[in-house]
Order: sequence, then structure tokens, then C-alpha cells
Amino acid sequence: MRPPLPFLHRPLRSFVLMLACTGIGSWQPALAQAPGAGVGPASGPLPAIALPALGDASSQDLSPVAERKLGDRIMRSILGDPDVIDDPLVLEYLDTLWQSLLTSARQRGEITSELDQAHAWEPFLVRDRSVNAFALPGGYIGVHLGLLAMTSTPDELASVLAHELSHVTQRHIARMIGQQSRTSWVSIASLLLGALAASRNPAAAQAMIYGGQAVAIQGQLNFSRDMEREADRVGFGVLSDAGFDPGGMALMFEHLQQASRLNDDGSYPYLRTHPLTTERIGDARARLGVGGWDAARMALSIGPGTSRLAAWHALMAARSRVLMDPRSIAQENLLGLTPQADSPTLGMVATHYTRAVALQRSGAPGKARQALEDARAAGKALPAEQQAVLQRVLRLTLAEVQLQAQQLDAAAQTLAREASGTRSVVRLEARPELLLAARVALAEGDAAEAGRRTTVQAIQADAAARLQTHLSVHPHDATAWTLLSSLWQRLNQPIRAVRADAEASAALGDLPGAIDRILGAQKRFRQPDAASIIELSVMDSRLRAWQRQWREDMREEGGR
Repeated sequence: MRPPLPFLHRPLRSFVLMLACTGIGSWQPALAQAPGAGVGPASGPLPAIALPALGDASSQDLSPVAERKLGDRIMRSILGDPDVIDDPLVLEYLDTLWQSLLTSARQRGEITSELDQAHAWEPFLVRDRSVNAFALPGGYIGVHLGLLAMTSTPDELASVLAHELSHVTQRHIARMIGQQSRTSWVSIASLLLGALAASRNPAAAQAMIYGGQAVAIQGQLNFSRDMEREADRVGFGVLSDAGFDPGGMALMFEHLQQASRLNDDGSYPYLRTHPLTTERIGDARARLGVGGWDAARMALSIGPGTSRLAAWHALMAARSRVLMDPRSIAQENLLGLTPQADSPTLGMVATHYTRAVALQRSGAPGKARQALEDARAAGKALPAEQQAVLQRVLRLTLAEVQLQAQQLDAAAQTLAREASGTRSVVRLEARPELLLAARVALAEGDAAEAGRRTTVQAIQADAAARLQTHLSVHPHDATAWTLLSSLWQRLNQPIRAVRADAEASAALGDLPGAIDRILGAQKRFRQPDAASIIELSVMDSRLRAWQRQWREDMREEGGR
């Protein structure tokens, strides 16, 4: 069985740095961080890293299928890391922006049918205070919570996503790997090892990269600067056609320039695969046309706007500010936040919400509920469209608080309550509601008295059925599979529970764990009843697929 990868404690910063080394699209210099960020201490020896064999090393072309294969292999290595987080509320917002940009890119012809079918087109969240986002092979896009926390508008965040999306659609990753193939896959592995070393010992990383790749890197830097300009240009068009304010890209560049100036120590100038931020700001301003830049600046000075997305962004940026740094000292700084008297209404709401989430995470449900009420009261002055967003987010967060406090009936009522005649009705089919309802159902089962067990089992069966429907459309949702496994266990469906548990392991990249669970079930249930035969047949099919993939992974690692 493959051992865990110890480098993933400083989660994807290593991968961001690796992508910078190889010219694959990180949004900004990987070492530039949000205020207060720092590089962690040394955390152990470097692991051996194996990259997938994608065919003839002399080939200049990397097909979309091969690129997806490489991306899947990387994701299997990192999804189990605790800093790759699944916060349903933040992820739902991020995916909403992402889907708008994908639609725009498809309509513009940036995404060909071959590329569309081959790639995952999936964003994921990284618990990291640094301001960054990056593209991985196969259409996977990593977004640091620090980026969400520092952006002021959805247009700014969307501009980053559009840039990273364009790295993928313009085949920058495939083209760079084609360049790398001239010097063999060992070169890429050497760069990756150097990137991993960088989070522990900058001097050792510098020596490793210089020793193995000094000449190759210089050639790649010039090429990747062109890639960055192309990603800006194409991303600008995708952003505009998706309905976002194109001024968000120039404003984002200004923010990044300031963050880099204040927080980047400049130790790795040779890793900078991006044009100077001033160049990119100038290009973005020029694309806005005469007066466009002044209008963008004016809009920012007026405030975050009155749209639904503006309110959603403000709340999710506030939530990200809490989630991005779990250290107690960081949480304490947020517990006493109070809005300034001259803050816009949405800013006041976001400040109250930040405090509420911090209090909830710190185990103070009573104070968290009061902070949510403060946010609700402050939000009464918002436009109706923003009110709907606020009420939903506050209701879901209140249910989280109630669940944490074991106020299960109250949590269930909060989720089920519908504000008739408004647009803030809880949507039980939406992922945040779906997962939270399943958690409440599980907790009710733990606390149920004997007389209520039949009722609770009906609630749990309903939650399981809705999760099953969701998973038929989203089969890689590890969180949903984990909850479904627990529900099936409570409902005395052990075979289904094992299958769901195995699917959760596979979705997190743990193929050996998934295989072990199925093999154990096959030994345990040697004489199944008629109702279990179909489930065991599905499990057997999944087992064969996972075993094939694991053997392929082992062949690749053995060949390095």
C-alpha cells in the first residue's frame, strides 16, 4: 500500500511553486501572501514523487486525454490532505462563478468539444492564507481561501478564475509539458522535488533547482511570460462575455501588486513566470478603453454594488476569512470585530457574519446566534435581491450553530422552515442544504429516544434517498458518500454502507482503501440475500475499475 505523502501538510503551496517552476499557471508569484501569512517550519523528509507515464517521452504533443490523466494522478495525491477543504457554502459560490465562465468559454469556442469531454473542469478550495489560484492539468483549478478573503467583488474573483481557465483552454500546460519532454520526465520530477523542498528549506530548494534545471528554467520563463499574457487576453474576453465587469481584472492586478510589494521577500526571482504586475495592469487598462478604467475605479469607490452576486461574495469572503486560518490566535482576532460607523450596509453585514462564523468555530453558539441576529438586523436596509441571499446564508449558518450545540429539533426546523412569499426559501436539493440535513438526521438518530426511532429512521431514509439522487449526478462527491455510508449503517444496510464508504475513499484518491473495503465486504457477505446481489454486483464492477487504476499507478511509480 502506498504510504501517505508527508509534504501535503503545507498543502498546495508546494504545488503552486512547482507550477511556477514549470511555467504552468499560478495567478501570481507563489511566495506573495496575504498580510499575516507565513511559511511553516520544516516538516520532515521529502517524499519520492512519481509522475504518470503519458507515452513517448520524445513526443511534443500531449492529448487532452493524457493531460486529464496527469491531472487525475496529481489530484489523487492531494485530495486527502486536510487543507483541501470542502465548505459547501463557499464551494457552491465558487462553482457558480466557475460555471458562468465555462459557459462563456464554450460559447466563444475557447473550449473545443474534445477538450470539454476530456477535462474535469472542477475548482477546489485550499485552506491557505496566501493570495493565489492555480491551474492543474486536466481542468482542475485550485483556489486559496486567502484569495477569496481579499477580493472585494465577484468580478475580481471571476477575473482570476477566467485567467486560470484560459491557461487550460489555451493548452498552456500541455505545451509546457511538451517542451519538458525534450529533457525527459526526470526534469519535471526534479522541479517538483525542488518545489517541495522550498516549503521547508529555501536554501536547499535553490541548490536543487539550480543543480538540476538552471538552464532549462531560463528557457521556460520566457515562454511562460507569453502564456501569461495570452491567459490575460483570453480571460478578459471570457470574463466580459460571462457578464462580469471587465474592470475587475485591472482592479485585481492592483490588489496583487500591493500584496506582492508588501509581503514578497523576493528570494525567488527566477521562479517568476509572470510578467511584471505593472505590465499586466497596463494591458488590462488598455483593454477597458478610454474612460473604462476610471469608471471601474469609480464603481469600486462607491461600494460593492447592489446585485445578488455582490452580497453573496461579501458573505463568502467573510466566511473564507475565518476558514483560511484555523489557528486560535487568528480566530481570536475575529471574535470582537465590530463594523465601522461609516461602513456601507453590506460591509456591516459582512463584519457581523465574520464574527458569527468565528464564534461558531470557537465553540460559542450563544454568541454566534447573537452575531447572526446582528447581521440580520443590519441587512434590513439591503435591496430585496440581496436580502434573499443574506437570509439563506444566515439560516444555513444558524442551522450549523444549532447542530453544533446539539439543538437538533431547532436545526431541523431551521432547515425546513420556508419564508412564504419570499425568494429565500430553503432549497433542499441544493448541496449545502442537502449535506446539512443529512448531518442533522444522523445526529437525531444518535439522540433519539426509543419512541421516536421509527420517525427518525424515516427522516434518515429520506436523507439517504436524496443523497443517492445527488450522487447519481455528482459521483465524485466524497463528503456526500461519507454521509450516505453513515446513514446506510444506521438504517441497517451494511452492504450499501460499505459500498458508500469505498466510494468516499476512492473520491479522495485512496484507491487502496477503496479496494480493501470492497474485498472485505466480499469476504463478509459470502451468502447475500436477493436484495444485496445487485449491490454486490455494482461493488464488484467498481472493484475491478479501481484495481486497474491502481495497477497502472504502480507500474508508473515502478518505472521511475
